[in-house]
Amino acid sequence: MKAALLEQYGALVMHDVETPEPGDGEVLVRVHASSLNAADWYGFSGRPYVARPLMGLRGPKSDEAGTDFSGVVVAVGGGPDGLAPGDEVYGCQSGAFAECVVAGAAVARKPASLSFEEAAAVPLAGLTALQGLRDHGGLHSGQRVLVNGASGGVGTMAVQIAKALGAEVHAVCSPRNVEQARALGATHVFDYTRDDFTRGGERYDVLFDNAGNRSWRSMRRVLAPGATVVLVGGPREKRFVGPLGHLARVMVASKLGGPRAVFFIAKPNADDLDALRGLIESGQVEPVIEQRYELARIDEAMRRFGEGHVRSKIVVTM
Repeated sequence: MKAALLEQYGALVMHDVETPEPGDGEVLVRVHASSLNAADWYGFSGRPYVARPLMGLRGPKSDEAGTDFSGVVVAVGGGPDGLAPGDEVYGCQSGAFAECVVAGAAVARKPASLSFEEAAAVPLAGLTALQGLRDHGGLHSGQRVLVNGASGGVGTMAVQIAKALGAEVHAVCSPRNVEQARALGATHVFDYTRDDFTRGGERYDVLFDNAGNRSWRSMRRVLAPGATVVLVGGPREKRFVGPLGHLARVMVASKLGGPRAVFFIAKPNADDLDALRGLIESGQVEPVIEQRYELARIDEAMRRFGEGHVRSKIVVTM
């Protein structure tokens, strides 16, 4: 089979490799599509540099690349949840930029209403939005939420999932994404080139911070009593610390008193993939795709992602 391997930072190269065999509790999936996430780009670029001891100092510790996948089960090794050959599935697994991938705990039946390309745009972005809002933000019906950074894979999912949870959703994004945010369910959208949401007088129960471009002091101005700031991402421009500097500053400041701030990394699992499937099949959530690339152009796709300002998801087809 063909797989895109990370030979060195900044270089994904196509190789012919042996098709893996599923072990106990695993399934072998013929991948039809994958998609790009910030986590994939960090691994590809080897940034931020402060994380190199974990990723590999001079080169990547692992040559596997990609996380999201959708496809068809072709073999099982005592597969999870009774999956069988022929089942259409989606999920998260390292090494998804390949024609086949062995998946374990984070694989579930694909939403029947979606194509493979659409399904591949969901997993990690959808899990991040769902777990951030529901589990870490405690968002529930009747509350008000602000999604700061309402574009990209996570942002577009967060707007829809927040609405599905019964919240009133406000969003912050660039001018070209304003109408997209409204169409996805935001009742008020701030164009960050014209509007400063921290000066608008609104108050929110949850601030889902997907942009990382505001100080703790400024965010506090828009928080209702008992509010939570959910830290998801931040600016990638700084090569040494990336978003970690912003995350650290906010977390330290929040510990000194005032509203609660929480940073988390999504934990892929089948139950939450099933929850996302339910939201999709009920018509409350739909993936948004900006651009498609063939696997042979994966290096180009990753560089496009690294330029920033991606409106929604970049999908890779096999």
